[in-house]
Amino acid sequence: MASVSGQWPWYVRFAPGVLIAAGLAWDALSPANYWGDPMTAAACVVAGSLLSLRHTIAVGAVIVAGALLLIVKDGHLGHAAGWLEMANTVFAALIGIGVNRVIARHGRRLDVMRSVAEAAQRAVLPVPPSRIGPLAVAACYHAAQTEAQIGGDAYAVQRSPFGTRVLIADVRGKGMGAVGAVALLLGAFREAAATAPDLAGLADRLEQAILREVENRSEETRMEGFITALLGEFTQDGGTLSLLACGHPAAYLCPGTGTGVRPLAPHDTGLPLGMSPLGVPRPRPDSWPVRAGDTLLLVTDGVTEARDAAGAFYDPAVRLAGLGPFGDPGQIIDVLVADVERWIGGPRDDDMAILAVRRESTG
Repeated sequence: MASVSGQWPWYVRFAPGVLIAAGLAWDALSPANYWGDPMTAAACVVAGSLLSLRHTIAVGAVIVAGALLLIVKDGHLGHAAGWLEMANTVFAALIGIGVNRVIARHGRRLDVMRSVAEAAQRAVLPVPPSRIGPLAVAACYHAAQTEAQIGGDAYAVQRSPFGTRVLIADVRGKGMGAVGAVALLLGAFREAAATAPDLAGLADRLEQAILREVENRSEETRMEGFITALLGEFTQDGGTLSLLACGHPAAYLCPGTGTGVRPLAPHDTGLPLGMSPLGVPRPRPDSWPVRAGDTLLLVTDGVTEARDAAGAFYDPAVRLAGLGPFGDPGQIIDVLVADVERWIGGPRDDDMAILAVRRESTG
C-alpha cells in the first residue's frame, strides 16, 4: 500500500503518532488505569487505513512496547490486569494490520480496474496524431468521475481527400451506455470522414449510424439518444476552416499573435445528431480564414458550463484572452484545463474534452 502522500494532506501521516502520544500520556498520568487505551486502539486503525504495512507494524510495535512499560510501571506485570491490558493492546495492533491488508487488497483491485478503464479509453478514444499536414494537433479528456477515466465525450481528427476533418461531441447520458455511443460515433466518423463530399453529408452519415443503432429501442430512448457535435474541415493548406454545428457549444479561434480569443459562433446551432425525425433542416456550414499560428479550440460543455462558487459559467473567450500567445496546441490545453480547475475550485460534475488544432504553416 502506498504512503498517504498525494492522497491526503501532509499532516494526516502524523495522526497515529499524535494518538499514541496522547493515549500513552493519559495512561501514564491518569489516576485510573488505562483510560488512554481508546486512543492507542484508534492509532492502530488509523495507521492501518492510511499508512504502509511497514509503518502500521511499527505503530503496533510502539503501542505494545508502551503498554508493556506502563504495566511494569504500575506493578501489574504477571497479574491478570497486566495480561488483559497486553492482550487488548496486541489485539488492537493486529486489527490495524488486518485493516491495512484489506485496504491494500481493494487498492490492488482498483488499480486493475483503472488499468482496464485506461485501456478501454485508448481503444475507444485514441490519441490523435500530433501532426497532419500543416496542422499540429493536441487533445485531452477528463472524466467527471476521475477513477472511471472514460465517459461520454469524444473527439477525432482525420485527413481526407477534401481536407482535414475534426469532430468533437458530447453524448447524452453517462456510464457504459455513453461509452458505447462514443464508440459507435467515432467508428462512423472514421468511415464517413474519408468519403463524404462535405460536412453536411458527413453529418448525415453520422445521423444514419445513430438512428440505425436506436431504431429497435423505445420511442423515449430514441428521443433521448441524441449527441451534440461540432464538425470541422480545414482545407488542404489549412487556410480556411468550415464548421457545422449540431447543437454543440461554439468553437474558439486563438490568434497566433495572442491578441485575444474569438468565439466562432455559427449562424445556426442546428439540432443534435439523432434528432432528424423532428424534420428540422440541417444548417449550412460557416467558414472562417485561418492564419499561420492560429489555433482552433474545440470544447465540450464540461468547459463552457463549468461554474464558480457564485454560479457563473466559465467563458474561454474571456478567461484565455490575456493568457496568450500560446506556443503549441498542447500548451493552450494545459492552460485551459488549469484555469477551469481554478474556476470551479472543486470536483467537476461533467466530463471535459478539449481538441486544439494549430495551423503551423501554409505548406
